[in-house]
Amino acid sequence: MKNPFQIAILFSLILCSCVAQNSDKKTLKITTGAEQTNLYLPDLQGKTIALVVNHTSTIGKTHLADSLLSLGIKIKTIFAPEHGFRGTADAGEHVANGIDKKTGLPIVSLYGSNKKPSAEQLTGVDVVIFDIQDVGARFYTFTSTMHYVMEACAENNKMCLILDRPNPNGHYTDGPVLDKKFASFVGLNTVPVVHGCTVGELAQMINGEHWLKDGKVCKLKVVPCQNYTHQSVYAPPIAPSPNLPNLQSILLYPSICFFEGTDISVGRGTDLQFQVIGSPNSRNGAFTFTPVDKPGAKNPPQKGKLCYGVNLSTIDARSQRFTLKYVIAFHAVAEDKSKFFSSPSFFDKLAGTDTLRKQIAQGLPEGIIHKSWQSSLDAYRKTRKKYLLYAE
Repeated sequence: MKNPFQIAILFSLILCSCVAQNSDKKTLKITTGAEQTNLYLPDLQGKTIALVVNHTSTIGKTHLADSLLSLGIKIKTIFAPEHGFRGTADAGEHVANGIDKKTGLPIVSLYGSNKKPSAEQLTGVDVVIFDIQDVGARFYTFTSTMHYVMEACAENNKMCLILDRPNPNGHYTDGPVLDKKFASFVGLNTVPVVHGCTVGELAQMINGEHWLKDGKVCKLKVVPCQNYTHQSVYAPPIAPSPNLPNLQSILLYPSICFFEGTDISVGRGTDLQFQVIGSPNSRNGAFTFTPVDKPGAKNPPQKGKLCYGVNLSTIDARSQRFTLKYVIAFHAVAEDKSKFFSSPSFFDKLAGTDTLRKQIAQGLPEGIIHKSWQSSLDAYRKTRKKYLLYAE
């Protein structure tokens, strides 16, 4: 009788075969790294595992942790990123350590004061698995978590296994490239705002370009997706975080997130998060909304105030790509431009430079601003090509 490990590999092979035989090339189902158990279960047999996962880390409708436990894989720890293991915490909210009620596994927060697994936390661990849905914007903190996990693996001689997932914004690259002087948890590496990489490709770049502390390199394995290209339209089946509820919000996120460093609401506390923009200034636009407390949005900016602005929920965000036109337009009609950037330092961290804020304050048009980062963007694109796992 076959053991669960053999059955899982057999099932995975059969599934892949069926998809290949019964699907047209244009309609092939994208298969994530986590779903291809036959490609990584051999690396886990007889090993002790730590997981860096959240609510998006699933095989079908089953969480990766539950799947691995059912196959007899020994899991020691779950490391939880921003928004927590179940994905319900607000952006920036403290994520506490605890115990997962379903599995009894200890949960260790990697958001807050402890952003990197310590040597003690990795004691007895052989392999650290990273499996989280990303959205392809530099300031989305899950890739910073991955960077620190890779660094901890390099320092403690642990294998880092990345189960890759598609990037919904993987069809292009754009935006200012980060200046290391502005490195922070919302941007650690010298990549543009829209970096055009899956987490697996970015992990290879971090290793290959020696971006880890002291230029260290971790023992890395990436399980790539099947049937994905950088032109694939991919809507994550599970919302990656509380305020990115759908593909429209994910596509708009790289352009809209800059408002987090201003006094403008991005729709937190509404049902159109990162799809509407506004403030009490009626010059912003005719569309109105009022942010209120909601799950994942406690005390949202401009809470309880009637906000005027624009509704972007129905525009073709994929074709529009990254743009500064919204930030520039709202700045132009601001009642007090000196107060528009309510948190200049945070805006600069999001931009990865203080140049962008100064250019907007000067009233420069988007075309001129875009040209100012073109040479560094072109250099990044050459570097990126070395680490691509999927066709462009």
